[in-house]
Amino acid sequence: MDTKQIGNLTELQCITRFYELGYSVSIPYGDSEKYDFILDINGNLYKLQCKHATIHYNENNEPEFLVIKTRWQSGYTKNSSYKDHKYTKQEIDFFVTHYNGKNYLIPVEQCSLEKTLRILPPKHPNKTITMLTTCEDEEVLKKM
Repeated sequence: MDTKQIGNLTELQCITRFYELGYSVSIPYGDSEKYDFILDINGNLYKLQCKHATIHYNENNEPEFLVIKTRWQSGYTKNSSYKDHKYTKQEIDFFVTHYNGKNYLIPVEQCSLEKTLRILPPKHPNKTITMLTTCEDEEVLKKM
């Protein structure tokens, strides 16, 4: 699959999971919004940007962490390269990805150009680590 197909599959998995949990999803017409879909939670609308997560494995071939590229790229700059942009709270509320049958929601203000979600605890823990379990759909949605 190419990157567009992988992104589309992740988006479909996220939408399907929200439907399974009983939430309504609205998809904007066209492909010109910064968000991929809107999630209706108890009458409150949240703009979500769906991103495919790359799985990184440890030396025992166990999934150790996910990396999500939480940026968008605009047209060419003067030196013929893409320019990375950071999403803002005005554009989206959450990034969402799908892994192992569940969705994981990350508030946009917790991200820069990429976000790492730890599946296994790191060897050298610190306060800036985000564990995957803290972003799990049902836990995050209960607080909304």
